Amino acid sequence: MARSGTKSRPLTRAGQWIVYALFRCVEAVLAALPLRVVWHIGRCVGALGYWIAPGYRNTALKNLRIAFGKEKSETERRQIAREHFKSLFANFFCGLKIPLMTQAQIMKHVRSDGTEHVQAAFDANKRPILNLVLHASCWEILTQAPQAYLRGHKAGAIYQPLRNPWLNALVLRRRQKLGYTLFDRQGGFNAPMKFMRDGGQIGVLVDQHAGDKGVWCPFFGRLASSTPIAALMAMRTGAVIQPIMVYNDGPARWRISVSPELISPEKEPSAEGITAQINRTVEQIIRQQPESWFWVHERWKTPKPQFLINFYKRGITLPDGMQISEVQPFEMLIRSPNWLGDACMAFPMVRAIHAGRPDIRITVIGPDKLEQLWLSMPEVTRYIAKPAKEGIFAVARRIKATGVHFDAAVLCTNSTRSTLEIWLAGIPRRVGFKGSLRAKMLDQIVPEPESNGQIMHHAHRYLSLAHAIGADITSPSIWGTPQADLPADGITRIGICAGAEYGPAKRWPLERFAAVAQQVSASRAEVQWQLFGAPGEKAMGEQLSTQLGQTPHENLVGKTSLNELIARLKQCRLLLTNDTGTMHLAAALGVPTVSIFGSTCPVATGPLGPCHVVIRHQQPCAPCFDRECRYGHYDCMTKISVDEVSQAVLRALD
Repeated sequence: MARSGTKSRPLTRAGQWIVYALFRCVEAVLAALPLRVVWHIGRCVGALGYWIAPGYRNTALKNLRIAFGKEKSETERRQIAREHFKSLFANFFCGLKIPLMTQAQIMKHVRSDGTEHVQAAFDANKRPILNLVLHASCWEILTQAPQAYLRGHKAGAIYQPLRNPWLNALVLRRRQKLGYTLFDRQGGFNAPMKFMRDGGQIGVLVDQHAGDKGVWCPFFGRLASSTPIAALMAMRTGAVIQPIMVYNDGPARWRISVSPELISPEKEPSAEGITAQINRTVEQIIRQQPESWFWVHERWKTPKPQFLINFYKRGITLPDGMQISEVQPFEMLIRSPNWLGDACMAFPMVRAIHAGRPDIRITVIGPDKLEQLWLSMPEVTRYIAKPAKEGIFAVARRIKATGVHFDAAVLCTNSTRSTLEIWLAGIPRRVGFKGSLRAKMLDQIVPEPESNGQIMHHAHRYLSLAHAIGADITSPSIWGTPQADLPADGITRIGICAGAEYGPAKRWPLERFAAVAQQVSASRAEVQWQLFGAPGEKAMGEQLSTQLGQTPHENLVGKTSLNELIARLKQCRLLLTNDTGTMHLAAALGVPTVSIFGSTCPVATGPLGPCHVVIRHQQPCAPCFDRECRYGHYDCMTKISVDEVSQAVLRALD
């Protein structure tokens, strides 16, 4: 099967002719050399290529790590990679010379085994054969020595036209001389399938990345997009599915090995199931001579832009007996926002990403003060705590020190510094908003979401990152479910967060919080108030505790770690709060809130979901986002009454 070149700017017609002329000149040189000499020249070029082509070398090493990371040491994998480069170039050069040789000359370098399986298919009423072909060793042998494996069937080949018309015509002429019936892939698969029903034998390449139209199934234990074409053709023609492999068999010598029938469509009625079995068989074949396979191809390619794969047409299929937990994970790194409230508003994004592919494993990196927050989220596997004053290179080393080979990173931050840390860590797919000066360090830039002049909530802005990589952001589950751990002691615990480190413009008066608590306690028996706040707000906590007097309460202001705060919030039926990080934390945990807003904007930073109530008296100057009221009277806060808030709390409890 001829392959088209990589995507690039097309050559002019004159340029294509020059390439064709150079190709024929190379052929003329190779025609004058013995095949064995060509083989050794290729190995020398391959040995050099391993060192001067770092991009391909790194691709091969990455693929070998995926395939054999748990079985072979790094030294062994590098040895396979070096041998692969030698084999690749030796077989490439030999593949250029072989079409210039006679069939008798070629057959002196080729032996075959397993052809009795081909004969058995022919004897069984000329059953058509679909050969599973791999990019391995000198696969050009299969097109130049058909008599090594054909046993009565008509030979056919599906080809993809080369861009160069002279080279394409040359390839077609040579294959037609050997008796092949050729089918242009761009013409579809109806003609090849009719050919097979009439007793034909066709090979289909099955070891390449299949893009958006493929079936996602394990290959060496990791999900890979795999072509379902072989399975579909076999199902529609009743063909025998037979893997065929070319192995190196010494200098300038090859062995063609035909395997028994893989699986009958009658036994496995789905194309997805057959494709999963094909991958498993191909893996077993490659293991027999790993250096011969095409490791420089991006077989486990991360799709762009949407690498969350649940929405792909054919979805995910596992072989019988395999669980998703056995699949190598897709490792995702998420750069957390730096503030508690912003981090909580990124929770829906993380839930949406986690739901996007079943093999994903999420690591979050961010300030060390947020470690307990993120580890409380079941979708997060690990947290990389970044000390506040740690340098850029130290952070990159910290990421690498995890030993995790991250496949992609999503950045909630906009800073150039955080992007540079991820870039220096060598993560290949980096996704984020354009930000300040970091565009060239991002592999995938997500445009700022359109707001049509309206204020957009921070959570929806973060969700646009998830949407850009393929997440479903419409599912209600991304907003979380209530995780309250209510004690069975009959006490109704209600949290109060009366502070706000930002400044007094966000604080409702303390005496009003106390009055609300007293009114609610008078209406409801067995209510206990939990006072929450930051370490710097201990004096505020003591003052509020004094104002509450005999109203049952527990003053926890400045006395809880983040982990303890999470545990305490989960025991609360409700949180009464200003616009604070604790409000966002409660919302992230599924704890209902009654939130009082003044100088800030609930449309942008309020708690989202049906179990939250926002109380706000809009003033002409709001939202001002000032720390202190520039007019000195705080009307946006003082006009909110105790009765109004008390009734909201009672309704929420009901």
